[in-house]
Amino acid sequence: MGEKLICNNKKAFHDYFIEEKFEAGMVLKGTEVKSLRMGRANLSDSFAMVKSGEAFLHNLHISPYDFGNRENHDPDRMRKLLLHKKEIEKLFGKVREQGYSLVPLRLYFKNGMVKVEMGLAKGKKLYDKREDLKKKDHKREIAQALKSSSKF
Repeated sequence: MGEKLICNNKKAFHDYFIEEKFEAGMVLKGTEVKSLRMGRANLSDSFAMVKSGEAFLHNLHISPYDFGNRENHDPDRMRKLLLHKKEIEKLFGKVREQGYSLVPLRLYFKNGMVKVEMGLAKGKKLYDKREDLKKKDHKREIAQALKSSSKF
């Protein structure tokens, strides 16, 4: 079994410089997993924090399961991340001292388990974002020019 992508956080790559990536599991309820299998999640504006030696994911929106009953989950609840203690301590030190943020990059199934790829990120300034947009536009123009010249 491979990986099945549930959702991406494209905004994270626009707003942050991603220094390091790592994988974490999540503590979920049954209706959340069923909803994720239907691809009903949103990672935008979500972030992770470390509190009292545990990592938590905030603002991850998982839509309620359509066929759930009164046991259905709260869509925006805080979810615990499953990491080793050493990883949590390392991340907590970087976030606290060096001004990094923990940002989820993508949510996916790996061997039947829900995983989240987290990024240790540093915020971009406005001029960095503009520069990235210029580079992206320039690459697009070059690709279009090459495509149009190859037609002749």
